[in-house]
Amino acid sequence: MKSVSLALIATTLMTIVHGFENDCNDNLAVYWGQNSYGAANSKDPANWQQPIREYCQDSTIDIIPMAFVTQFFGTGGLPEINLANICNKVDNSTFPGTSLADCSAIASDIKFCQSKGKAVTLSLGGATGGAGFQSDDQASTFADNVWNLFMGGSSSTRPFGDAVLDGIDLDIEGGGSNYYGTFLTKLRAHFGSASKKYYVTAAPQCVYPDANLGATISQNSIDAIYVQFYNNPCGLQTWGTSGWNYGVWDYWAKNISPNKNIKVYIGAPASPTAAGGGYVPLSTLSNIALTTRKSFPSFGGVMFWDASQAVANGHIDAGIKQALSNGGSCGKVFDYPPCSAPAYQSGGNYPGGSKVSKDGYIWQAMWYASGPPDDSFQTWIPVSACSGSGSASSTIIASSSTKSAAPSSSTSQGSSSTTSTTPTSTTTGNASCGSVTVWSSTAIYKAGDQVAYNGKIFKAAWWTLGETPGGSSGVWSAVGTCTAKSKVSPTTSVSSKRAVTSSCKDASQWRSGVRYGKGAKVIHGGHTYSSSLENANKEPSVSSDTWHLDAVCNLTVVKRENKIGYYRACKRNWSAEETYYEQSLVARDGKLYQAKVRSLGQAPEYHDAIWSPVSTCT
Repeated sequence: MKSVSLALIATTLMTIVHGFENDCNDNLAVYWGQNSYGAANSKDPANWQQPIREYCQDSTIDIIPMAFVTQFFGTGGLPEINLANICNKVDNSTFPGTSLADCSAIASDIKFCQSKGKAVTLSLGGATGGAGFQSDDQASTFADNVWNLFMGGSSSTRPFGDAVLDGIDLDIEGGGSNYYGTFLTKLRAHFGSASKKYYVTAAPQCVYPDANLGATISQNSIDAIYVQFYNNPCGLQTWGTSGWNYGVWDYWAKNISPNKNIKVYIGAPASPTAAGGGYVPLSTLSNIALTTRKSFPSFGGVMFWDASQAVANGHIDAGIKQALSNGGSCGKVFDYPPCSAPAYQSGGNYPGGSKVSKDGYIWQAMWYASGPPDDSFQTWIPVSACSGSGSASSTIIASSSTKSAAPSSSTSQGSSSTTSTTPTSTTTGNASCGSVTVWSSTAIYKAGDQVAYNGKIFKAAWWTLGETPGGSSGVWSAVGTCTAKSKVSPTTSVSSKRAVTSSCKDASQWRSGVRYGKGAKVIHGGHTYSSSLENANKEPSVSSDTWHLDAVCNLTVVKRENKIGYYRACKRNWSAEETYYEQSLVARDGKLYQAKVRSLGQAPEYHDAIWSPVSTCT
């Protein structure tokens, strides 16, 4: 009998399923709930989103954020959830006096996934609006609701029955950032009273800092962030160039985030139809992920949007998980590569592409740099964490001059080797175009930047990467012919103290500290604004007296940069019975409107003081 008992114990131990471990660097997070493939492929229902249980049959996925809670305060003061073809307030019953769908039929599926070692969390927000708080009391109330309705609390209106979710995910793409600290503090207090482990994650855009989540994640303890490297100018398509900014997020994780052990995931589209830009094939993504893991200690894994797209795309989720598992670890101390670039020298001038070592990172100059690398990331970008003070500087003497010149260095990300980057006192150009820098296909150029190409000097009209001067895109215009004495002509449209842009294409990200003249155009929170008055440090918003939404530019600049978010919002028609909050997006008669203030029953086309048109829906 004794031997039988030992055998039973051994068998029991072998069948134990380990739960989700946040300190690993080979995790895969996959969003589920929005049937992204079905939205893009309406005539292929066989590959539409399946019940969540179907994605938990093996060890591929580690954590599943269920998307989304679309309204924080719907009818009856309770939230609304939309899980597309699985559960929603239209196709399913709702709790009396509310618009909260009863999705208790999937409770067993959630518990099945958890029994397989998956963490299942609830994603709040999405691109359609309805997120945000108007006061501390409102934020605190919502924390109580989330705890009681979805997690370890108790309520008679539990959408997922007796299933207890493993935490929340913040996918906040509108509604402002106010009072999220209050919400998270109250929610963490609930978590602290339970024996179960709960997680808080967030999904910022890769553009740093994120317009809607920047303050929240920098002031509150977050366990992991799923950085969206798609639908953005810093997306996966910029890998290998100075536009790729994963290093910025690692620096943030180790120097700014309150949780220094936070994990940073590479967020990727799971197929070409999952996003408007940023998709790369499995082989490329695997290379990016493994190289990044070797270069940065905060790396936690990969995030996919979404499960339906991943399966339809040949189970790309299984492919990336296999790549991550090769050499992955949990809780292991990071092995820092050496700081192989020369130490930064104060007072030096560095050409674009130069690499230096400073503060535990190898930094690369995005363009000509005269100041030190810092957390503004305006001139330098971290390309690898490192250990040491930097290699000894070396100097190469140019054959045509007695002055020392720094050779161009490799732009490959995460490489621990680098060529010399000794600073020089002058900027050198090609011999035939004086001091004007030769155009590079891997460099990022801003509006007003000038380059030499094929014997001519070209000027950029807006932000550009990889677009050849003289090409059909229209971003470059010829402003002169190259000579040995050519130099960059001063720009006349923007002074050093006051930013004025009259063209939609010249609109740039709003930044505090910059003085904007009347009529200046900026992008903030995914929308284009025009200044009504000269101002500085006045953050644009739909309720601002200083800035107003520029409907014309939103049709061009913003729709180009955020077309997926607008596409989703256009699927959400205005309802007279629904409460809308500041920055909510709704569709009405072929137009997309954004709310300036809270409203109920006030149609967008008749209330200009409440709604602003921001785009059209086609």
